Amino acid sequence: MRGTSVREIHELIEAWARAVRSCDLDGVTAAHADDVVMFDVPEPHRGLRGLDEYRSAWPPFFEWIGAGACFEIDEIRVEADGGVGFAWVLLRCGAEDDLNAAPSRRLRLSLGLRRHGDDWQIAHEHHSFAQT
Repeated sequence: MRGTSVREIHELIEAWARAVRSCDLDGVTAAHADDVVMFDVPEPHRGLRGLDEYRSAWPPFFEWIGAGACFEIDEIRVEADGGVGFAWVLLRCGAEDDLNAAPSRRLRLSLGLRRHGDDWQIAHEHHSFAQT
């Protein structure tokens, strides 16, 4: 079961990243719990709570992606046991000028997941960049 869970979560993250790159809001939110909490790079610093607030954060980001910004997975690590899982992901995320100026800079993504029936749902999402 553990190996299957790890693979399922890995595939869920890959699908989420594809949806982000495609600016597909339904795809981005598809595997998120109704009570998801997200701590993002921009404000609000107390986070976004619930699926409606989570959904509201994406349209400005999609505009940025549409202008040519990069959002590519560089590395994923997943752990899962029973009904809970977590993952950390490093992503190349930035406009071309940003990536050229700091080619090793990565967006750090941490995810907390839980089983919901036969599926995994993201209950917590945290994005950050290291201070430079």
